[in-house]
Amino acid sequence: MSATHPLPVTLTGDHVRVEPLALHHLDDLFAAGGDDDEVWRWLGSPTPRTPQELETRLTALLAEESCVPFAVIHLASGRAVGWTTYLDIDVKHERLEIGSTWYGRAHWRSAVNTETKLLLLTHAFEELGMGRVQLKTDHLNERSQKAISRLGAHHEGILRRHRRRPDGTWRDTVYFSLLADEWPETKARLEGWL
Repeated sequence: MSATHPLPVTLTGDHVRVEPLALHHLDDLFAAGGDDDEVWRWLGSPTPRTPQELETRLTALLAEESCVPFAVIHLASGRAVGWTTYLDIDVKHERLEIGSTWYGRAHWRSAVNTETKLLLLTHAFEELGMGRVQLKTDHLNERSQKAISRLGAHHEGILRRHRRRPDGTWRDTVYFSLLADEWPETKARLEGWL
């Protein structure tokens, strides 16, 4: 099967719903993680201090043609608690990245990230026909590295001096990936955790 380009889609699990990101999510998103330095620390841009600053960021993401952004809805509360994207999409080579992900601090170390990634990975491998999904993070972001490893992604290496942080220092980027032939085992493990 050849890969197809992802489109905005709604994916629903037991704990979260992943749906196309839109401006109507703004109030929930700001309540979940706006003005929280720890939430935005590793995302490559300054913390949005006001709903207007977050709206500017959200609008820019929606205008980005090279990614497919999603709001993450916590089903128990019915509120958006973060966002994530498919990006670096290359249909010819059957690969994409899941990234630009953040969740409000109240949902760290919960089923939110596990199920969000389960939904997105399942869609990428089983519906879109991708052969590789990559994830990456700042080499100093140990919490994110642990979460990615816990998903079952393989550590591939570090791209040194990859990107400038908002404070002017240079970030080394840690790369992880999952391949289609690894997905069935990984999927079973994630479903077991949930």
